[in-house]
Amino acid sequence: MDEDAIADLFAAFGPVAVRRMFGGAGLYADGLMFALWAGDTFYLKADAALAEDLKGRGSVPFSYVAKGVTRTMGGFWSVPEEALDDAEDLAALARRALFVAHAANEAKAKARPAGRASANKAKPAGGASAKKAKPAAGAAGKKPTAKKKSAPAQG
Repeated sequence: MDEDAIADLFAAFGPVAVRRMFGGAGLYADGLMFALWAGDTFYLKADAALAEDLKGRGSVPFSYVAKGVTRTMGGFWSVPEEALDDAEDLAALARRALFVAHAANEAKAKARPAGRASANKAKPAGGASAKKAKPAAGAAGKKPTAKKKSAPAQG
């Protein structure tokens, strides 16, 4: 399914950004992934309550095979078949999934240590801290000169 077809399917929900990943796609709204598309099936991000509702409608959790072992991710559940034919039903389910994504994002933010803006902060190459990183070459390509240590004060 192409991005335009996915956008059309979720039109009653609102604008959806589609990002290709792992042979499928992640569906985003408000900058958060609320659904995924894999193997010709849509899956919605779900908490326990939404998962229970979806299960009652015949949905199954997202699963994949890695190294010959089937792995199941209970955080994403398939969209019920009848919702794919009912734009308002799909939009309502997508809104619930987006609410779950927002709640998960807020919980993740609260769990971060104080003073950290992101759990994915960029680290200097080679694992060195910024204070220990070597200075870059100057604009003319010259190597920076090392500072000489001053002799201890005598007194």
